[in-house]
Amino acid sequence: MTNFQRAWIYQKERFPLLAHGPLIAAFSACAVSFSSLVRHAPVPGWAMYVTAFVVCLLMFLQLRIADEFKDAEDDARWRPYRPVPRGLVTLCELRLVFVFAAAVQIGLVLWLDPRLLWVLGIAWTYLTLMSMEFFCREWLKARPVVYLVSHMGIMPLVDFFGTACEWLPRAGKAPGGLGWFLAASFFNGVVIELGRKLRQPADEEEGVETYSALWGVRGGATMWLATMIATLACAIMAARGIGFTLPVACGLGAVLLVAFRAVFGYAHRGMSGKKIEIVSAVWTLALYLLLGLVPLFLKH
Repeated sequence: MTNFQRAWIYQKERFPLLAHGPLIAAFSACAVSFSSLVRHAPVPGWAMYVTAFVVCLLMFLQLRIADEFKDAEDDARWRPYRPVPRGLVTLCELRLVFVFAAAVQIGLVLWLDPRLLWVLGIAWTYLTLMSMEFFCREWLKARPVVYLVSHMGIMPLVDFFGTACEWLPRAGKAPGGLGWFLAASFFNGVVIELGRKLRQPADEEEGVETYSALWGVRGGATMWLATMIATLACAIMAARGIGFTLPVACGLGAVLLVAFRAVFGYAHRGMSGKKIEIVSAVWTLALYLLLGLVPLFLKH
């Protein structure tokens, strides 16, 4: 099997570009656009969007690679079907990919504005602490909610980098009004994380930690919905800063109704947890389109 074939299989299983690419594109484009909108600035340049997208895409790839190292022992014991334990790729090869991704990120940052290095450095520092489980792995593992919150801290930091691709080259300092936007990003990260770890009892795997196993099917689904509502509240507050409150409230409200229906099917009719994960993706796409590209298009 060629290196290209192995890389293709790995990305398909662990970092599917066809699934993640559009979401990360919406995520990064929203960050750039929102920064422009909240500052009442001209339409951002294409270089800002390209830098934000590629750096964010590679950052999420680095998060996946960091997980491969962090979970290597558990994967070998409980999930031998994954690429690393079954020998499709090695940790050494993934380390090289991680370093190459970092080199690309640095190159893009220097191309757009060297001052972005410190913003990127903040996200990298947090990623490093995450990969080391903040030096308290066993303590965090015993507290799943704290573990979840601590690891979702990376989401607003990556989003902050995306906004910086617009405001730093143009204004040199962050605008007011980013707080609620970054809070929405944090809660949305929790929505995604919960959504991908909700399963029916028959689908649970030994050694695989899920929130449905932790809280039960109904409890996990309730927490997922509650986090969506928190995301909606933050998104509405962020939308006030760009004069787009009603469309955000109506658009996300419509997706929330779909989420309620999905929860009913999941909790009462045995629907697969995969449907919850799909709704999480739709929610994410709607959130970032409504807070970024849609208002930018309508206002310009």
